[in-house]
Amino acid sequence: MQADGSFVRRLMWILWPAFLSAGIAVAVFFTIFDPFDLHFFGAPLDLSREVMYTLGFFGFWLLAATSSAMSLFLEGSLTARDEEIRPPAGCPMGDDARCAAVRERNARAQGQPEAGAPDQ
Repeated sequence: MQADGSFVRRLMWILWPAFLSAGIAVAVFFTIFDPFDLHFFGAPLDLSREVMYTLGFFGFWLLAATSSAMSLFLEGSLTARDEEIRPPAGCPMGDDARCAAVRERNARAQGQPEAGAPDQ
């Protein structure tokens, strides 16, 4: 595990959207199905509604977290080093060439000399 906050940040990229999705999924699922009508391999479940809601929430959370983790893994964010995902300081786009082009365009629009232009 990494000692810095990048592991926690990546973990939150997975768990927070999965948490929100699980909440929505449980609300929709248990609006349609009554917990006492559910059967597990043909046998009715002898659990309270609260336990069924809790198990449903954690089941949907696990499913959504697995989906988020797979998406980040396939995209490459889980295996990338922290320097590869963090944009350089002062550059919101994360690409030096694009940032330089935007700075030059903004300087021309404001009537200021470009950064590399000689003073007259």
